[in-house]
Amino acid sequence: MITIFFSHRGTCLRPTRQWLAGLACLATGWHQALLAAPVDVPMRAISAGTFYVQADIGVGPVDFLVDTGSGYTVIDTRMLDALASRGNARFVKHLEGTMADGSRKVVPIYRVPELRLGGCALRNVEVAIFDAGARPILGMRALKRVSPFTFSIDPPAIRLGSCDSTGAAVAAVAATGAGDVASFQGDEGATTPGP
Repeated sequence: MITIFFSHRGTCLRPTRQWLAGLACLATGWHQALLAAPVDVPMRAISAGTFYVQADIGVGPVDFLVDTGSGYTVIDTRMLDALASRGNARFVKHLEGTMADGSRKVVPIYRVPELRLGGCALRNVEVAIFDAGARPILGMRALKRVSPFTFSIDPPAIRLGSCDSTGAAVAAVAATGAGDVASFQGDEGATTPGP
């Protein structure tokens, strides 16, 4: 018999021995968590069709090029060094990828604990490391984790349909009833890094 249920945002806080009432309480919490509002993140337009979004990967706010043609999020070796000095980067593998110009390149892939994009925190994000001075890129592996997502041109913004705070609420309802912090696990599937 189920004896204790908590829901999102302080409802049904008392334990119950009636399993049907407990299930209803839990379902209400999950329903509220799943209906979390999308998150709008402003973008900055640079020239025709090029958009940047500010994100924080653990080294402070950085402008990332939003690139749906790039599989991995890209950072340069300077950002990696800053993350590694704090213990916030772990080597995962080497990946051979095809660049936009058709050339082949082997790039190291690292896992960083968090990428903050507006109000969303993506946990355990894999990033491709390029040479110092390379443009930071927000790629599809990260964007897929906040899907469905939409772009707005006027005003420039990206609307994130889901993010870790949404998944967090569901996990927290089940675990503690508090509800706003948890994380996605890494997604699978090989994609090719872009330039």
